[in-house]
Amino acid sequence: MTPDAIDPNAVAPAVANLETIVSLSKRRGFIFPSSEIYGGINAVWDYGPLGVELKNNVKRAWWRAMVQDRDDIVGLDAGILMHPQVWVTSGHVGSFSDPLVECSTCHRRFRLDELPGTEDLSQTDLRDESITARLGLKCPFDETLLSAPRRFNLMFTSHMGPVEDDGNVVYFRPETAQGSYVNFKNVQQSSRKKIPFGIAQIGKSFRNEISPGNFVFRMREFEQMEMQYFVRPESAADAFEMWLPKRRAWYEAYGVTPSRLRFREHASDELAHYAKKAIDVEYRFPFGWKELEGIHNRGDFDLGNHQRASGENLEYFDQASGEHFIPWIVETAAGADRAAFTFLIDSYREEEVRGETRVVLGLHPDLAPYKVAVLPLLKKRPEIVELCHRLLGDLKRDIMAVYDDTAAIGKLYRRQDEIGTPWCVTVDVDSLEDGAVTIRDRDSMTQERVPVEGVKRLILDRMAAIRP
Repeated sequence: MTPDAIDPNAVAPAVANLETIVSLSKRRGFIFPSSEIYGGINAVWDYGPLGVELKNNVKRAWWRAMVQDRDDIVGLDAGILMHPQVWVTSGHVGSFSDPLVECSTCHRRFRLDELPGTEDLSQTDLRDESITARLGLKCPFDETLLSAPRRFNLMFTSHMGPVEDDGNVVYFRPETAQGSYVNFKNVQQSSRKKIPFGIAQIGKSFRNEISPGNFVFRMREFEQMEMQYFVRPESAADAFEMWLPKRRAWYEAYGVTPSRLRFREHASDELAHYAKKAIDVEYRFPFGWKELEGIHNRGDFDLGNHQRASGENLEYFDQASGEHFIPWIVETAAGADRAAFTFLIDSYREEEVRGETRVVLGLHPDLAPYKVAVLPLLKKRPEIVELCHRLLGDLKRDIMAVYDDTAAIGKLYRRQDEIGTPWCVTVDVDSLEDGAVTIRDRDSMTQERVPVEGVKRLILDRMAAIRP
């Protein structure tokens, strides 16, 4: 599997202006600025009623693909706080940093590789102390020549216990992966898994980003979906190639437009300190091609280093061959926030319907916050409302469903279209006589009459039929 040769300018984003998604997210309850009543806090966001459902659905879909549907991967939920030596051994204390430049006039700080004119710089260039002077890089706000780059460690620190001193420093984890490495022996022995096998984990991570932004694309508090696949050293290259198409296909299966995805391989001087090889799955965001997920061949860096530092034997014993060896690791590292953001962007569309603009989130039904909306044609008829709530109660036993009677039926349809609800069920006067309701499909806008008792079965069958 080789990186894609795609003209970066040939693929248009699904949404030209990021503000379109930001506005929709706040208006409809997907994502809010954190602590907004106090002016907010930079690069931290809160998920509203619809956003939390969308992100939970993304995590469930990932877990299904990575754990539930496989026999060779098990789950883990490790602690956010770990022994500080973990981060020394992993290289994060010494190497987990970004190039920081500063304006001497306004004292604003910037991540060097995100300034205009630095898009094609190599990692060697970014470490060059003369780079800002050589390129004449100036502050975007006051045109002052920026300082030489220095390395800025991205980990948040805190203290454990009642006294704050250097002896009880702890770090907020910048990745979930280390929890899988230090638990390798516990998981392997308790689950009795034979190599190759993986450990999957979803959890919060924290990075003190220099220049976060682009809405929820880069945040200081975020959620990762990472899987560490432990293999024989000679099998690592094949395992790496196996996971590349699988991870790209997962996004496509849940509706991301294939032409807006591509592979990009890291250059040799760009590789992380632990990586033998790394390829990103990138997506065409409104602000350019950016990393959506990384697939990394980490070699034996992690288990080897933790074995040496801890004194604990982390070798794997292959009973069939009688061999002892340190497993190599192939990692798939995705973000729940970036994935949800991507599905939100790529599903957005505007259509002209009878002279009006219809906004639709064409989310895959598995990801949609609500699967069904139950709507009364006449909310002042108690018997219609009662039938709606009876049907709603039945649906809620198995899927997320919602009742809405706050507008005329046309506006109710448009509202559900805009939040991605795949099906609307309308209860009308005839329903009281024939025991049937109208099911409307979000994408085709077709309607069909279905007996009340058959609604849930029809919805569940449709969802099962399109599930990857």
